[in-house]
Amino acid sequence: MLFNSLHFLVFFPAVVGLYFGLPPRWRELLLLLASYYFYMSWRAAYALLLLATTLLDYYSGYRMSQLPSKRARRPYLYLSLASNLGTLFIFKYFNFFRAAAGQLASGLHLPAAALPAFGLLLPVGVSFYTFQSVGYIIDVYQGRLEAERNFGRFALFVAFFPQLVAGPIERGGHMLPQFRRTHELDYARVVSGLRLMAWGLFKKVVVADRLALLANPVFNNPRQHPEGPLLVLAALAFTFQIYGDFSGYTDLARGAARVLGFDFNLNFRQPYLSASVPEFWRRWHISLSSWFRDYLYIPLGGSRVGPARAYGNLLAVFLISGLWHGANWTFLAWGGLHGLYLVISTWARPGRERLAQLIGLAAHPRLRRGLGMMVTFILVAYAWIFFRANTLSDAVFITEHLLSGWSSLTGRQLGILLLDFSQHYRPELALAAFSVFTMLLVEYLGRHRSPQAWVAAQPFAVRWSGYVGLTLLILYLGIFNSTSFIYFQF
Repeated sequence: MLFNSLHFLVFFPAVVGLYFGLPPRWRELLLLLASYYFYMSWRAAYALLLLATTLLDYYSGYRMSQLPSKRARRPYLYLSLASNLGTLFIFKYFNFFRAAAGQLASGLHLPAAALPAFGLLLPVGVSFYTFQSVGYIIDVYQGRLEAERNFGRFALFVAFFPQLVAGPIERGGHMLPQFRRTHELDYARVVSGLRLMAWGLFKKVVVADRLALLANPVFNNPRQHPEGPLLVLAALAFTFQIYGDFSGYTDLARGAARVLGFDFNLNFRQPYLSASVPEFWRRWHISLSSWFRDYLYIPLGGSRVGPARAYGNLLAVFLISGLWHGANWTFLAWGGLHGLYLVISTWARPGRERLAQLIGLAAHPRLRRGLGMMVTFILVAYAWIFFRANTLSDAVFITEHLLSGWSSLTGRQLGILLLDFSQHYRPELALAAFSVFTMLLVEYLGRHRSPQAWVAAQPFAVRWSGYVGLTLLILYLGIFNSTSFIYFQF
């Protein structure tokens, strides 16, 4: 069931009405049943996998809560990690590593065992709910969180439908206390949640799905479009498409939860306004980047170790982050690029400060930040090519041809090329540009607080003009073909 589908349009109001209409003691059960129904609408059998994960982690957490020392708790930690990560490996990575091992053995002229390939369909959202459950188990093991004794409540924490399939990846310490509270119908919260959902729907169906019409033809057949201007256009289209798609999902999830009385953590904070790659990762997919920081980077030693090992930690974390996104060399390359960006950024920081002082940029912080934003955006947009490309060879081909054809292209020829591309694939470039401009303008105006808070602070006439305008934009410019969200594949 997609947030941008008629199915959800019926499902969500029904859940909200029942939730606030039932006595408080039945509400958790309602949300749990609704969450499993939501998940089973994709493939019912995989609800058993979700239930098995929940049962094992509930048992592991409960047993650890009865043991006084980390040493005594460790077997249950290992049991949970082996189960969760083993399941993730079998469904998501086994075939990838099987193929990679076969290629390596062939390249080294070594005999290789003929391992069978698994023809398993990847369970939707498995990476998200696995990481959420693993985070809970580690927190209980470390003593940072008391294990949840109520099985139904823990099952709801793992399966809560707004963030089940694409995050945000929530922490037990943040969500479990909210499930224990009784939430009453609150007009202000409902309005705020619906406003956030409307903005998320705009970013998905008006921005992301329209930009997909520009990006997909090129990325799916890059050798049919070797012209540098079209490749750059496609790369820029995907850069804003993935932001509109993923942050749009997050806004829909946070808005739906808010209507029901729950608060999710912020997952995006105007990431393309970042002036450095480290800042980008403090603003992009915050729940995942903070998960890797807290549960992998810091345990590896973080930056407290020597420079060489700290750089190695950064590269390792981002390579694993790339692999988390998918079993493909393209994702590893994308993660490796960002790891390399961060290593260079950290290593070059003293030199950058000295250079800024030398050329006078230190006295002009706005200019310096503007230059930093431009460089960061280019680096991030370039890395997205590897994320989106179907194969590593496609990504390399696009990279090699990004600058081709520019020097011999006049303005008139460029216009004809873009117009021909637009007419052939039917997306209107002007509408795509308008939708991106609208999204960026609203988020820029709300850069010091959330765009929804900025809208809420406006006078009544301005607010309602915005609501009507946004509704009309969604109805007239939205692409309503129930296109899946990009991050559902992870």
